[in-house]
Amino acid sequence: MVYNLPEKDRIIKTTYGKGKDEKTVINLKSSVHQSPAWIPLKKKQYEKSEVSQFIPPSPCVLVGFSLSAMALQVIGTGLSLLRYRKDLRPRAVASSSEASTITREEDKVKLGGSDVKVSKLGIGAWSWGDTTYWNDFEWDDRKLKAAKGAFDTSLDLGLNFIDTAEVYGAGISGAINSETLLGRFIKERQQEKGSCEVSIATKFAALPWRFGRGSVLSALKNSLSRLGLSSVDLYQLHWPGIWGNEGYIDGLGDAVEQGLVKAVGVSNYSEKRLRDAYTQLKKRGIPLASNQVNYSLVYRNPEENGVKAACDELGITLIAYSPISQGVLTGKYTPENPPTGPRGRIYTPALLTKMQPLLNRIKEIGENYNKTNTQVVLNWLICQGNVIPIPGAKNAEQASEFAGALGWSLTDTEIEELRSLASEIGTIIGFPVERL
Repeated sequence: MVYNLPEKDRIIKTTYGKGKDEKTVINLKSSVHQSPAWIPLKKKQYEKSEVSQFIPPSPCVLVGFSLSAMALQVIGTGLSLLRYRKDLRPRAVASSSEASTITREEDKVKLGGSDVKVSKLGIGAWSWGDTTYWNDFEWDDRKLKAAKGAFDTSLDLGLNFIDTAEVYGAGISGAINSETLLGRFIKERQQEKGSCEVSIATKFAALPWRFGRGSVLSALKNSLSRLGLSSVDLYQLHWPGIWGNEGYIDGLGDAVEQGLVKAVGVSNYSEKRLRDAYTQLKKRGIPLASNQVNYSLVYRNPEENGVKAACDELGITLIAYSPISQGVLTGKYTPENPPTGPRGRIYTPALLTKMQPLLNRIKEIGENYNKTNTQVVLNWLICQGNVIPIPGAKNAEQASEFAGALGWSLTDTEIEELRSLASEIGTIIGFPVERL
């Protein structure tokens, strides 16, 4: 979708307070909603906007709650409430490891049975503004500038599909909502270039106190306000609710019929739930465009639980989050230098030791193509067919590297060799919502 900046849209800077309490904010006024979205420039404190209303918590709280969906959703949301209350494929010719040209038209694909066409590789925006899982638990101007660089570079290189969610960046102190940041980036690009060609995907949080189709439409309108848009290309249910899922699916259908979205999808849905949602929407003549799940070379649960096969059968695009296993498949972590924070609890030194033969082979294959580990594992996913990986980009350099995964292909022999080596590692923990 191309977003053009209307003449009446404008940015208004306002300064509050004096001395050390002084704070400058930007009002991004939308021609559609005529509501302010406040974005701090220097201070870490997030100024809640009139249109934001309640923003659910960061999805990082999902990790670690394996059996109780209620605990998963209620505990995480409680943190946010407290916060606001308190305030055979041919071998390709070797090419550069970094992308140097705009992605080609053949590097784009439709989302399922919809008319929405996006790049074969997208960008995840979970980390933008987040302080609960990414960014070493703090957000500052340097990271803001880096995120803007990731956004601009992605679009410059043809990666026009960006995935966010209402819960991204809505964590504890210092966080800025990812949708709000993305809305700001879109407006800035409109002002700089006159238009912004980007396809936005966002998500509805299936919280236990949200009932019926109306809750989906209400949340979607709030997301649109934060984004400063009149519609988005893809709206997804972030995870299955503990009840009311038929109502949520009805809400997705209503959103399409009201012109608020171009396509709808789900996320973290099992094969059965996926088929049920597909059938329910089909009765209204609306295609279920996508299912976003955890999928990578070392985490192939969608292949084992029937989700990938169901997506292929029904014509539903599989969007793969954590496609480089949260950075572990890049090869930058070793048994001596494991990742820190929540990722360190999954990718322990013992597990990283088991992964070394695979990582070494990925590196060797990459050298044959003049590609990085990251580009090899992303290409492996694309080669599975009907898969759009959405790695998270924190800066321009990462976005440029991701674009280098397009325009070439691993051979069938290489694909199966990597699969075999990955199978020797054993089971890797995924998100518990996949088992609901």
